Amino acid sequence: MHKRGSIALAVLLVLTFVFTGCVAPAAPQAAGPADAAMSTAMPAEEAAPQGGGTLIVARAADAKGLDPHKQTAFSSFRLLELIYDSLLGLDANLEIVPRLAESWTWSDDGTALTMQLRSDVKFHNGDVMTSADVKFSYERILNEETGSAARSYFTDITSIEAPDATTVVFNLTRPNVSILAAMTNPNSAILDANVVATEDPASVTIGTGPFKLVDWQPDQVTILAANTDYWLPGLPKIDGMEIRILPDEGSILAGLRAGTIDWALVNDPKVAVRAAGGENELTIFRTPALAYHVLQLNSSRAPFDDVRVRQAISCAINRQEVLDTASLGEGQVTGPATSPFYQTPLDNLFCYQKDIEKAKQLLADAGMSTGISFKIMAAADEPPTAVNEAQSIQAQLAEIGIETEIETLELGVYVDRWLKADFDAVVALNGGNPDPDIMFYRYWHSTGNLNTVAAYNSPELDALLDQGKITTDLAERKAIYAQVQTTLAEESPWVWLYVGFEYRIMQPYVEDFTPMPNGSMQFLRDVWLNK
Repeated sequence: MHKRGSIALAVLLVLTFVFTGCVAPAAPQAAGPADAAMSTAMPAEEAAPQGGGTLIVARAADAKGLDPHKQTAFSSFRLLELIYDSLLGLDANLEIVPRLAESWTWSDDGTALTMQLRSDVKFHNGDVMTSADVKFSYERILNEETGSAARSYFTDITSIEAPDATTVVFNLTRPNVSILAAMTNPNSAILDANVVATEDPASVTIGTGPFKLVDWQPDQVTILAANTDYWLPGLPKIDGMEIRILPDEGSILAGLRAGTIDWALVNDPKVAVRAAGGENELTIFRTPALAYHVLQLNSSRAPFDDVRVRQAISCAINRQEVLDTASLGEGQVTGPATSPFYQTPLDNLFCYQKDIEKAKQLLADAGMSTGISFKIMAAADEPPTAVNEAQSIQAQLAEIGIETEIETLELGVYVDRWLKADFDAVVALNGGNPDPDIMFYRYWHSTGNLNTVAAYNSPELDALLDQGKITTDLAERKAIYAQVQTTLAEESPWVWLYVGFEYRIMQPYVEDFTPMPNGSMQFLRDVWLNK
């Protein structure tokens, strides 16, 4: 068995290319925090890291639930990734690294993945984590009755063996290049089998992560305490966190300036720009995001069941105008893939330049030059740009005679309806990933667990996605996903808009935080308070 087999090497090379693209993105065209100091006045000498203290954190949206296998909202991930761990993780360079699994090997034919687990990992209740917990967790993910958000990543698994306490073997129907990347996802967290046998993870939260949940008052405050038995020596450095939910990000900025907040997750580019322009010495991280803003059309409903109507909508929208209006130009227009290595040039994609005449002709060809009207669903609080995006799209579609009504919903209601595809159209912020299989398969393959949300599939896409999952040659894999993107752009089930930035703002005494393109807050485990 070979750890550096073709599958493992393909994953490593892909993620290396991805990171190279992510750290050197094209600068946005609008002025913003990029020109602000990323850190404030340089200290005369570096202080030695000190432990202790409580970090006061603020963000606008709270977790929508605590079961890590079921959550889809970013706001849920940001809490759960502090409490739970996965077998593998992504480091600051977006490279796959060991976490609860300390090593792994592949069989020669790529159909058996053997993982060696750490022997020194404890759950928050003191239980030692073993292979039985890993086996239980993945079987729970694969169980259709669980309703796991990650199930489609792992459907190639036929059986899971736990030959001893620190060994797990995943048997697969076929080689799967992306399964290691899938194992880094918060939806792939390892649960305590003994606890879940009698308790619901939605209410009893026992993980192996750097922080323990002490108290959760939804939409108000969350109290976390350091896990003193955490498997990474010396971490976390702080004693705990108090996470305050302040829906108005302007209030978060006011708290930062007043010194009552230490660290903040900010989603609104307007607030980030204001923070950069203030006199306070705040540290601002502005990291190119993998998540993408998109207009989803429900192809299972008229008039979107006619490809010409979908294409007309795509041709009618100036994506740069949406970006400029909603996000002050803080980002860049994107196609379906946001991982730089896999991105297809926009000029190769259908109608990525606004073309009103072509849009009108497509509607005429469909026999629907007039009379089209539908609702655009938007979340009120995640992301804060959603309503402005919908308004920009509404104004542009009016130019081709399409009438729209914007339906603004609280995030929990929005997510419920989104999961059921209970909408005509929706503006959404969906998660990106270094590996395109993770981005595309669950939405666009006919067996994907979110294909109902995508509301579109085809035999052509199924074949491409199946091939991409097993292809180890990078050039061939890139070509496959280029075809996926051109197909999606041509069929226009969604209109991909843009990618923005992940903003993290903190006091200058908050040391050693590392931002990530996927928005993860995992490196709060490293921070210490230099005051």
